[in-house]
Amino acid sequence: MTPSSFPCSGRRCEASEISADYHRALIDATPGDDVLVVLNDQMTWLCNLASEVSADQVDLVHSPYSWTIRQVFEHCADAERVFGYRMMRLAAGDATDLPGWDENAYAASRFGLGNFVKIVSEIGLLRQSNLLLLKRISPKCWNHVGTVDGKRLTVRALAWIAAGHLRHHLEIVEKRLGVDRITRK
Repeated sequence: MTPSSFPCSGRRCEASEISADYHRALIDATPGDDVLVVLNDQMTWLCNLASEVSADQVDLVHSPYSWTIRQVFEHCADAERVFGYRMMRLAAGDATDLPGWDENAYAASRFGLGNFVKIVSEIGLLRQSNLLLLKRISPKCWNHVGTVDGKRLTVRALAWIAAGHLRHHLEIVEKRLGVDRITRK
């Protein structure tokens, strides 16, 4: 994918766009200069890594972690959906404070246990949907600020957080599987 056509859209965040240190750390650890390119390229990494997960590994818990690999991927699908909703609300200028969500409660409920291949497909489809949203919003909307879980951030920051979040979890799965850096592009 080539860099985005909007001059200000997918660029790196300014410090003023993020108020939480945790979000800043996720973004800072994520390489790239254009979040649209990063979000797109991560889909290849996701598919390549998922192809390394055997049926014997998908439901194992690897200490010190408390989730199975299936639960990690389900969490990534849930998070991608939440990030997309938040980006849409902020891009539209909705000033309503958005609540946080308890990902551990979602994982513990095991409400979404399903076929691993379908979960991977779901993440990919949600990511494609979020990319389409980000590509259609006007450049000024990337700067819209909102409050999520008590933290102020921009649409651009949310997009980078989504990229950083998936990167974080895919790296953990690589470590759990004992595979070297899977092809990411």
